[in-house]
Amino acid sequence: MKKIFSLVGALALMASCNNTPTDSFTISGNVKGIEDGTKVYLKKQTELDVVSVDSTEVKNGKFEIKGKAGETEISYIAFGKEGNLGLPFILENGDIKVDFNKDDLENSKVTGTKNNDYFVTFNKEAGVLQKKVVEFQQQNQMLIMEAQQSNNEKVLDSLYGINEKYTNELKNYTLSFVEKTPDAFISILILNQMTQGSSIEPAKSQALFDKMPKEIKESKQGKELAELLAKVGKVSVGKKAPDFSAPNPEGKMVSLKESLGKVTIVDFWASWCGPCRVENPNVVKLYNKFHEKGLNIIGVSLDKDGDKWKEAIAKDGLTWAQVSNLQFWQDPIAADYSVKAIPATFILDENGVIVARDLRGEELEAKVAELLAK
Repeated sequence: MKKIFSLVGALALMASCNNTPTDSFTISGNVKGIEDGTKVYLKKQTELDVVSVDSTEVKNGKFEIKGKAGETEISYIAFGKEGNLGLPFILENGDIKVDFNKDDLENSKVTGTKNNDYFVTFNKEAGVLQKKVVEFQQQNQMLIMEAQQSNNEKVLDSLYGINEKYTNELKNYTLSFVEKTPDAFISILILNQMTQGSSIEPAKSQALFDKMPKEIKESKQGKELAELLAKVGKVSVGKKAPDFSAPNPEGKMVSLKESLGKVTIVDFWASWCGPCRVENPNVVKLYNKFHEKGLNIIGVSLDKDGDKWKEAIAKDGLTWAQVSNLQFWQDPIAADYSVKAIPATFILDENGVIVARDLRGEELEAKVAELLAK
C-alpha cells in the first residue's frame, strides 16, 4: 500500500497558466451557505506556511478580489476564521471563477483559466480513483491486521492484489494525464510529486519532462524538477549503486559492498512508517524464499530512536542486515540515493548495478527470480 498517501492530497494544490495574456487577476465568487458579511481571505502557500495576503467580505452571496500575480502559485480562498485553509486553486493573472457551496464541498470548484480548468478535470477522475483506494483500505484494515497476525498468506496476497489494482488505476490515469497535457502547469506538479515519491522511474519522468514547453520548464516548479532529476539520475537503473556504511543494531559498521549477493535489495524503511511495516511481511516472505539462492537484503532505517528501531526489527522478523544512522530524514544514505519517501527499494545485480527500483509484490518477486536464474 505504498505511496498513495500523498498523491491526490498533494495534487489538490495545483498551479497553472491563464488562457489570455493579462497582467492582473479578478477572482469572482458565488457562494452558498455563507452569510453576508463573512470574511473571505486570499491565502498563498509559502515554503513553511499558508499566509493571508488579501481579504474582502461576502455581499449578496458574492465576493470579488483583484490584484496582480507574479509567478503562478498555489493559493486558497478561505471563509470565516482566518485559520481556515479553504478551497485550493491556482493564483494567476486572468478571470478566475469560484463556485463554493458550504454544504457541497466536493463539487465546489475554481475555474476560468486554462489550468484551473485542467485542475478540475484531473481531480474529478483522480478523486474517484483515490476514493476507491481509501475506502478499500479502511474497510479491510482489520482484516489485513488479522491476516498478518495469523500469517494467512492467502488472504494477504488477495488483499494486496486488490489494493495494487486500485493504486495502479490511479497511477496509470495520472501518468496518462501528464502525457496528454504536457502544457498544463498541473502536470509539472504531478510529475514532481511522483518523482519525489519514487512512484515513477527517473527515466520515465525525464522523458515526460523533456516534452514539456519551455515556459513550464523555466517555472519555479520546473527548475525544481530539473534539479531533482539530476540527482535521482545518479541512482537510476543502469547506474552503480553508491556504496555506504552505517552502524547495525549492535553498533558494528556494515557496508553495502560487503552485503552484496547475487541479487541485493537496498530497502529504505523506518519503524514509524506505516506503509513500510505493512510491506515488511512481504519482504520477509521474499527473503525466506530466495536467500539461499543468492538474495541478500540490507535495510536502511530512517529512524531516530534506536530502541524503537530495534523493537521493529524484532517484531517484524527482519533477519537480514540492518543499518541506521538514526538521523531521520537527514540520513546521508537517503540523501545519496535521493530518497524522498519510504518505503523505497533498489534492486542490484551481483556487481552492485541498479537493475530495478521500487517494485512490489509479484513484480518484485518476478524480478528477483529472473535475476537469480541468470
